[in-house]
Amino acid sequence: MGSDTLTFESTSKMAVTTNGSIHYHDVGDGEPVVFIHGSGPGVSGWANFEGNLPLFSQHYRCLVPDLPGFGLSEATGEFPTTAGHEAIARFLDTLDVERVSIVGNSLGGIVGSRFAAAYPDRIRNLISIGGMGMNVLSPAPSEGIKLLVAFVEDPTRERLVEWMESMVFDASILTDELIERRLAQAQRPEIAAEARKMYSRAGLPFIRQSLNGTGAAANIEHLPRIEAPTLLLWGRDDRVSPVDMALVPMRLIPKCELHVLYDCGHWVMIERRAEFNSTVLAFLGR
Repeated sequence: MGSDTLTFESTSKMAVTTNGSIHYHDVGDGEPVVFIHGSGPGVSGWANFEGNLPLFSQHYRCLVPDLPGFGLSEATGEFPTTAGHEAIARFLDTLDVERVSIVGNSLGGIVGSRFAAAYPDRIRNLISIGGMGMNVLSPAPSEGIKLLVAFVEDPTRERLVEWMESMVFDASILTDELIERRLAQAQRPEIAAEARKMYSRAGLPFIRQSLNGTGAAANIEHLPRIEAPTLLLWGRDDRVSPVDMALVPMRLIPKCELHVLYDCGHWVMIERRAEFNSTVLAFLGR
């Protein structure tokens, strides 16, 4: 399939797993690379990575799933940060794919790290974009997380824009078309219900404890078990997952490198697409 024919519809598929159906996109040939999206209003695999697929699909088979409860995938009641990696394992089993590289954005990086620790024989390389780790110097929850909670509690267009502006260094990339698309997806009742499970005012103390409090150990204890070569990509100006969060995984993951991009927020693969593409392709091609 040529890059000029990469559309949502032409690449969209559904995998019926042993626990729920997972929607995904499948494009390209070669060694499989799984792209796992982040969390937040209206997110999906396509929303996070559509701009990267034309290039990556020239070199790899790109599998882009929606985690359970996101996009068009069936909700299973599982909490994505702790059970998302098992959903990815079921997804790959359904497709009869044994070994992959993983590119994960934010939540997707957390899911990818847990998959890499649980299934070391099934992963070649791990690339994580923000999200993984714990707040060492910065307070938690971050500005971006608080704005996300504000939107989930009051899902208006104005609050969505406030949150999306915290995701990037240069807000001019937030087009009206992008905002309206994310708003329509985020306001779907089933998507909104899943978002409230992760982000709410009542849950802010739990988020704080999980990022730099007594619960932080549970989020990092698996990192030393990751055997795959790992690349961390971070925006220096990330207001959702501040760059100091990278310090702990950079030290705990045995084969780990960190690449920090200036003038860049949380959406590295969108805001600095060319640099992201070249850096990740070089890492995968070693």
